Formats: sequence, structure tokens, C-alpha cells
Amino acid sequence: MSQPSSALTLVGDAPEFQAEIEAAAKAAGIEIGGRMTALEAMAAAAAGEGPTGRVVLGMAGSDEAFTAARVLTQGGGVRLALVIDDPGPVRAGIAAFCGAGAVWAPGEAKTQLAATIERWGEAEGTRPKVDEVAAVFPEQLLRELGQGLNGAMTPGSSHDPRPARLIEALADPETSLFNYDFLTYKLDEEFKRSRRFGQPLSCVKLTFDGECSEAVLRQLGSVFLQAARDTDILGRFDRSSFLFLLPGTSPDGARAMADRIVESVANQGLVDVVGDPIDLSIGLVSCPHPGVERAEDLYRLAVEACQEAARSNARVVALPL
Repeated sequence: MSQPSSALTLVGDAPEFQAEIEAAAKAAGIEIGGRMTALEAMAAAAAGEGPTGRVVLGMAGSDEAFTAARVLTQGGGVRLALVIDDPGPVRAGIAAFCGAGAVWAPGEAKTQLAATIERWGEAEGTRPKVDEVAAVFPEQLLRELGQGLNGAMTPGSSHDPRPARLIEALADPETSLFNYDFLTYKLDEEFKRSRRFGQPLSCVKLTFDGECSEAVLRQLGSVFLQAARDTDILGRFDRSSFLFLLPGTSPDGARAMADRIVESVANQGLVDVVGDPIDLSIGLVSCPHPGVERAEDLYRLAVEACQEAARSNARVVALPL
């Protein structure tokens, strides 16, 4: 059964980690509500009875720890700290998008545990469901992450399957852009960040008629990336549509990007499987906007603008503020 959210649940298969965390919890006056192995916790989570609230997961193997973190946080209701060997920037980044709100190295519990619990707080809420997060990186970055996790690997090496597994699981295979799962998470995250810091956020929906070959899809992905900035989030939404999130971008900036895409696709002469020119329809909306109160509103208005572009043959339709 799940533990009370006010207690701290220890999960893992590394006794030395658990002993350290227990000592730190005792010193800080933090209640230990339960202890589970990783397999027990994942099985319970799969049955809808996994630990909730505050969880510290300590495991020696980072791959196994990342998997366990994803499983334990996917149902929501969990604030999870991960204890792994050598949590450098690469592993810390992977841990974060696998659901961990904090990452420690062995020996850091004494200084990290109480501070992490205080930072989380009861009012801060819980992390998003990880099956809605599925954070995705462009293919090149994924390869770099894989190489960083395996220091002995050299570019082009194929003896370790992890980079390939990451790419297959996290990236759209035909365009190497972000995938649908990531977009559904990132839309909410970027909208909240925009509201919190008062920064503009533009949402661009792009569709095309017909079917494209894999080669043309790859070319489209390249066009989109060349038209974007490093901070833009570009993803494939479904078979023939894409969604772009442009943080810190005004309507004029979003329109300029859309126009660059239209011009580049036309200049390259990209065609569909029957030889017709790719016919793009692009809709965009930016917030703050009087019609946008939620992330769903931002997406809905971008879709409506895209539909209007298709109906009117206008190529690009930007909803006014």
C-alpha cells in the first residue's frame, strides 16, 4: 500500500545509501514511513499502489535508477530525490526528466535531505506525470548524452546500446524532432514559465496536405531547425502536423520564423509522394493574449489559426492580440 505523503519512503537496493539516508532523516527529525526495494516499489506503482509523497531512491546503477524513477513518478503524487554514483551534469539532466526533483551523490544526504524536503514543501504540489513528460532531445544531443554516460565510448562506437535506446524511445524517428509526449508536457511547462516571469510565448501549428516520404520528412525537419533558435522547442505532433513552442518570442518574431519556413520549403522544391509541392498551412498565437488562460487555450487558438490558414490559402495566419 502507498505510504502517507507526509512520511519519507526509502526505495532502493543499495543498503549503504539507505543507511546514510536513515541517519540523515533521524538527525533532521524526518519520519521514515516505509522501506521498499526498487522491484517492490515498481510493482506496487504498476498496480496503482506505489509510494506517494516524499520518496528517496538510492541505487548503484544509474540506468536502473532512471528506469525506477520514471515508473515511480509516472502516476503523479511523488516528490522524488535520486541518489546515484557520480551525478554529473549529464546524469543530473537525465534524472530530472525521468522525474527526480533532486539528485545527490552518496555521502550528501546529511546536507541535502533536510534542504530538499524544505524546498519541496507541502504547498509546492507534485511533479507532472512522467508518461506526460517523456522529455525528448534532438538526436545529436541524445548521442552526446549517451557518450557522456559511457566515458569509454568514442563517436561512432556501437558496442553500448544505450544511446540507440534513448534515441528510439525519445525522438521522432523520421524527423529527429521532439515527439508528441514531450510536446504535451513542454506546452504546459513553457506556458507556466511564461506566466510566472511575464515573458512572451508563441505557439506555432504547422500542417501540410498529403503524404511525404521519409526523405522529405527529414528535409522538413532540417528546414524547421535551420529557421529556429536553440531555445525553441520543435516537435512532430502527428503524421502531417508539427508544433513549435517559441519562448521569449513576440508575434512578429513567430511570424518571421513562419515566413522563413514557407520560403525555404518553396525554394527547395519539396514535394509529396505524388509529386505535388508541399502545401504548408501555419497558424500562430502568442501570449499574453486575452483568450489564453490555460496552456490548452494557447494550443487551441494555434490550431484554429492553422485551420484558417488552410481554408484561406493564406499560408500563415497569426491571431491578433
